[in-house]
Amino acid sequence: MLSVFSLVGILVASCLMSVAIMGSLIRSAVPGVSRWCAGYGLLAAAASWIMLAGSQPNAIEIVEVSFGTLCAVLLLVQGTRQFSGTSPARRDEVAAFIVIFVLLVYFTCVSPNANMRGVLISVALIYGRIVVGALALRHASRDATRYAGRLVAAAAWLGALVYIVRIVAIVFGVAPQLTFLQPSLWNVVFLGLAIVTLPCMSVGMVMLAHNQILQKMEKLATFDELTGALTRRAFMARANALCAHALEKGRPLSIAILDIDRFKAVNDSFGHAVGDRLLAHVSSVVSGQLRSSDLFGRLGGEEFAIVFTDAGTNDATALTNALRLAVERSCVNAVRCTLSAGVGGLAAGDTLESAMVRADTALYAAKAAGRNRVVTTSDDDENEVRDIRESC
Repeated sequence: MLSVFSLVGILVASCLMSVAIMGSLIRSAVPGVSRWCAGYGLLAAAASWIMLAGSQPNAIEIVEVSFGTLCAVLLLVQGTRQFSGTSPARRDEVAAFIVIFVLLVYFTCVSPNANMRGVLISVALIYGRIVVGALALRHASRDATRYAGRLVAAAAWLGALVYIVRIVAIVFGVAPQLTFLQPSLWNVVFLGLAIVTLPCMSVGMVMLAHNQILQKMEKLATFDELTGALTRRAFMARANALCAHALEKGRPLSIAILDIDRFKAVNDSFGHAVGDRLLAHVSSVVSGQLRSSDLFGRLGGEEFAIVFTDAGTNDATALTNALRLAVERSCVNAVRCTLSAGVGGLAAGDTLESAMVRADTALYAAKAAGRNRVVTTSDDDENEVRDIRESC
């Protein structure tokens, strides 16, 4: 059987490995990872201090190890709460941990009682593990993180159960008074389970962080960070699927290409920061008025595209013109702008590209006709365009 000293050494190595792995994720800016890393680092430091103190630590060493352990538990709880998107620190929680620490100091320096110290430390560990497990399980409601969240919860709650058993054993006198490195079956069991559960928790936490990084990357690849519209690649992929479905079912579908008028002049006159806010504002106005079935994307620069499902060119033109009017009536930073747009319908035998070419041609016609208008290709003649402009 491994000695207690060896088990503590394995525990230190396990915590340090967790710190090394989590440390590689700090630059990813995933919320909570820094606190997780610090928490496991403190656990490694506390366990190392236990090894240095030996089997008969003095009062100062006991207080130091207890303080490090409590801080580690608090950091792991706060990190998990921060990862879950809530405020990491809670005053009542910090106050409770301060009370526990004061009691630990009392039962170490004033009225030494190893069993009371064991109960107090176990209470803190139970609380920390239950909260971490509950937060991880709540976060695991999404399919992408379900396994990782359940792994963290299972490991955390198994550890909590162990410390509950420890408290019961102490209260009913089943377990003898234990020092840190006393070679007893109880110490071996507790340390062994800590070695099993702590790495499982850290692995699950790394998996949760990794999944969040993947989701962030997927979001960046799908949605334009500035405007919130679909990126060009994501828009084209989804628009192609909608076009194929519309052609297969024989349902109408139209495409509009929109361009902010004189956008370069805005950048030159007011600066790129105002230009960026204007792009985001126009995107917000447009996307806020679209139907849930419509598709909205940013093709690049100040150019956007919309796929109107179940809408012929007449309906799509009316919808696009309503968007034009909404943008014209709004402003950002006292700067007003207008839109020009071209609308084209999807005909039998069409592709997304050919429909977009016609819409783009109509857009150029709108620009040439004076801007701030919607030009559409005719349902009867793909080469004919119609100018639609309503007053505010």
